[in-house]
Amino acid sequence: MSYVSALTSSRDLLVNLTLREIRGKYKRTVLGQAWSLLNPVAQMVTYSLVFGFVLRSNPAPGNPSGLDVFALWLTAALLPWLFFSNVVNTGMNALVGNANLIQKVAFPRETLVIANALSWLFTFSIEMLVLTVALVCFGGSPLLYLPATIFLMLVLAVFGLGVSLILSVANVYFRDTQHFVAIFMQLWFYASPIIYPDFLVTNRLKHRHETLLMLYGWNPIERFCAAFRNTMYDGRWPGAVNVLTLVVIAAATLALGYWVFKRYEGRLAEEL
Repeated sequence: MSYVSALTSSRDLLVNLTLREIRGKYKRTVLGQAWSLLNPVAQMVTYSLVFGFVLRSNPAPGNPSGLDVFALWLTAALLPWLFFSNVVNTGMNALVGNANLIQKVAFPRETLVIANALSWLFTFSIEMLVLTVALVCFGGSPLLYLPATIFLMLVLAVFGLGVSLILSVANVYFRDTQHFVAIFMQLWFYASPIIYPDFLVTNRLKHRHETLLMLYGWNPIERFCAAFRNTMYDGRWPGAVNVLTLVVIAAATLALGYWVFKRYEGRLAEEL
């Protein structure tokens, strides 16, 4: 309860930090917040050209929506990944980047990490809104499953926050963390069915590498990709077991992240 009370008493600070993060992302740029849409669009176009036309990574049409547009299929999973990646990569530096504030002012240190996650959630919401409009224009029905999509966005935010809490502390004590994480995130991206359909992996591993297939199935991002594509591209409710699994993973990650953060936050000012 003391933790909740501390955050509640600091809600004004949390709001101000979140607004600072939102305004500061593209400060002094000509296009401003438009970059939050242009960056995903640029990646979507690049991956669509390479994997949709050159390598012919053809996923099955949406079931039951019938959509057969590779760019939309890709974006339905790419946007959640970009959100998660941004939350982790920038949240990892939330403490180091605010060293002066931490050393001078007493406040819940995790507020910095939470504000970072909320600022990216704001951007993520705009991107998903644009994707929703695009899907409707192509004949999809994402509006019917909007409550499930919003719930998945919140679950993903909790998962990303938990990871960020751990890495933000680790980066204070061991500055090489950010470099290791950058490499790991690249591997994680290609180990997840974001730019290719998951059946390409399951067909190769089935009956030959059952252990690898099991590990692949427990990849949280793989599960998030499937769930978001269900609600956005396929036009159906995600599997209850998959959603429940994601909720448990996100809650456990947040609990672990909070424990690690509180365990090592005592010496943050000295280490910074």
